[in-house]
Amino acid sequence: MDEHIYQICVQGHLDARWLPRFEGLTITLTPTGQTILTGPIVDQAALYGLLNQLRDLGLELISLQRQPQDSKKGV
Repeated sequence: MDEHIYQICVQGHLDARWLPRFEGLTITLTPTGQTILTGPIVDQAALYGLLNQLRDLGLELISLQRQPQDSKKGV
């Protein structure tokens, strides 16, 4: 499995009732009204599934970044 860590920022705050949908991700609500989801995503299909869930909630995508892999991993 080749999972990567992603950081996804959307406009708007996720209501607490939706948080179980994003289990495994760290959820940060910013003072400027954005939600940042950070965590491992196993593959592209899972990434697109997550983006579809955010779209279905009516949240505007601000940014999507794949975090650099730790160069010491596996050493």
